[in-house]
Amino acid sequence: MSYKAILFDLDGTLLDTLDDLHNSVNRTMSAFHFPPRTKEETRLAVGDGVGMLISRSIPGGQDNPKFAECLAAFRADYAENNQVLTAPYEGISALLTTLRAKNVHVGVVSNKFDSAVKALCADYFGQLVEVAVGECEGVRRKPHPDSLFAAMEALDVLPEDTLYVGDSETDVASAKNADIDCLSVLWGFRDKETLLNAGATRFVQTPSEILEII
Repeated sequence: MSYKAILFDLDGTLLDTLDDLHNSVNRTMSAFHFPPRTKEETRLAVGDGVGMLISRSIPGGQDNPKFAECLAAFRADYAENNQVLTAPYEGISALLTTLRAKNVHVGVVSNKFDSAVKALCADYFGQLVEVAVGECEGVRRKPHPDSLFAAMEALDVLPEDTLYVGDSETDVASAKNADIDCLSVLWGFRDKETLLNAGATRFVQTPSEILEII
């Protein structure tokens, strides 16, 4: 099928952000004298916004009386340290360049807080990403379809002309809730079994395979 637009998740799809996220989590845990988290624990905790990341990282989750302070501390730390080890996955920049050359619109929708989403997209991809939408007031986090709808409206495209590409079960549910086609990548933060259990049906192993689909 020919698509007029492709919307991408950010973490685990376009950018490998795990090391910076994990380091910010553990600096926050250390500051509050909580046990450190392994990288695998952080990998499984990401995908549903920073609130859920910290809830899954601290003892007692959101019931912990230090939850709000921890969340604020993480936000501040990550805002300053989100480009230390982060980098695009191999082949992503070439993919986005080719898509734009083919006049396919490119957007990013993420559960990361909006300011970080916009800054990371601008710094790593520049004009290749036309619209970037993150968690902000009035836009519910995925799997609600709000961010996907906002991106499609900004790009002036219809759901039937749009493909959503992500790496997690949240992304599969988001595409379903927005009634758009979904493609799951296998280089990100979830394995194929997890994605299959979430209802994923289409997979790619490398970014270049996406060009074959469109």
